[in-house]
Amino acid sequence: MAAGSGLMLSGLAVLLLPVVVVPRGPPGAAERRCFCQVTGHLDDCACDVETIDAFNNYKLFPRLNELLESDYFRYYKVNLKKPCPFWNDNSHCGIRDCAVKPCPSDEVPDGIRSGSYKYSEEASNLAEECEEAKRLGAVDGSLSKEAQQAVLQWTRHDDASDSFCEADDIYSPDAEYVDLLLNPERYTGYKGPDAWKIWNSIYEENCFKPQNVKRPLASGRGDDGGHTFYKWLKGVCVEKRAFYKLISGLHASINIHLSARYLLQDTWSEKKWGPNVTEFQQRFDEVLTRGEGPRRLKNLYFLYLIELRALSKVLPFFERPGFQLYTGNKHDAEMKNLLLEILRLAKSFPLHFDENSLFAGNKKEAAKLKEEFRLHFKNISKIMDCVGCFKCRLWGKLQTQGLGTALKILFSENLIEKIPERGPSYGFQLTRQEIVALFNAFGRISTSVRELENFRNILRNMR
Repeated sequence: MAAGSGLMLSGLAVLLLPVVVVPRGPPGAAERRCFCQVTGHLDDCACDVETIDAFNNYKLFPRLNELLESDYFRYYKVNLKKPCPFWNDNSHCGIRDCAVKPCPSDEVPDGIRSGSYKYSEEASNLAEECEEAKRLGAVDGSLSKEAQQAVLQWTRHDDASDSFCEADDIYSPDAEYVDLLLNPERYTGYKGPDAWKIWNSIYEENCFKPQNVKRPLASGRGDDGGHTFYKWLKGVCVEKRAFYKLISGLHASINIHLSARYLLQDTWSEKKWGPNVTEFQQRFDEVLTRGEGPRRLKNLYFLYLIELRALSKVLPFFERPGFQLYTGNKHDAEMKNLLLEILRLAKSFPLHFDENSLFAGNKKEAAKLKEEFRLHFKNISKIMDCVGCFKCRLWGKLQTQGLGTALKILFSENLIEKIPERGPSYGFQLTRQEIVALFNAFGRISTSVRELENFRNILRNMR
């Protein structure tokens, strides 16, 4: 995307708004420059922007927000100390808003601390039995048949090759619980060459793009307004085009959050966060971005459809009576009901993305392409450990794991269909980490779509 745009960047850390020459015009002109093309049919889909706006903003978003404020979804275990695997750069952002405050262990509910994959009190006790037996090296002789099956189940899951992400080892001494509500995704001041390097590595090395095809607004010579790039993108297979649109949509979503929760006032007595319209225009105005901004926003809607489709497909996994959002407090059953309400609402969406359009045709070639797709995305998840701003790293890791989990769901349809109504699901499984990441990542996309309505209303009245 645009040179200089990054995970959490642009503007000053203390409070001078960026100086941007914004074209003036009659009332409504500013809105049209950002949104006139963000309407109607979405490429490679059977859906349109207006249907998504109405569904998300008035039906799904309020319920999802309530779910994400619950204990099960607000605590996420992450290792922010892993070294960058791609280049020797141990520099970290020194701005205070880049910092992440981990949770003291006594603040995390007992049911969450007892294990990352335990869905109920009964399952928690069984899993502890399994872990103790594994530690003693006596799995075969000391466990019940059910416990032995549970050990085998999770061993298979750990060894599975269906993962799209490089997941953290949550048992590492460096892994800590973070309260996502106390560490929100917002503007931090992280910017410059380090932030640019992250996105440049993602786009240039992991999005299937030839080196001789220059992406729009990239720094350096040879920018032809994106003509060569979009000619190339139109000519590639739908899978590679979808991959680029997913990454571009994620990038757009992150930039919307930075614009919507911008540091507007920073004094000794208080900090004030709110929408920065100038920052939004700098990233999405059609004139200022030479037509790129509206394309980015449409890619956000494509990403929304992919993650929404995953939620609709995974409903049978969560419908099982044995699955609980187990934290140990009295609201667990209530939150399970709310979760199912959201998933059934997602399933009711009338214009879902058809994932069967991906990896069709020759089975051998499709399998090879799917593996390339998976490995490219897994590589992007590793790049998140190179982000110098810890808060940006936190949300980057969570959102890539969430999107990776959505892709895993979409490409596990046959396994999900075989899930029994009762008893364990041996073929398809999700850890608590994947569940928390999946819903919080979609929460970020859902919030972005909702924030677009706010910016649209503000810009409508600007001259």
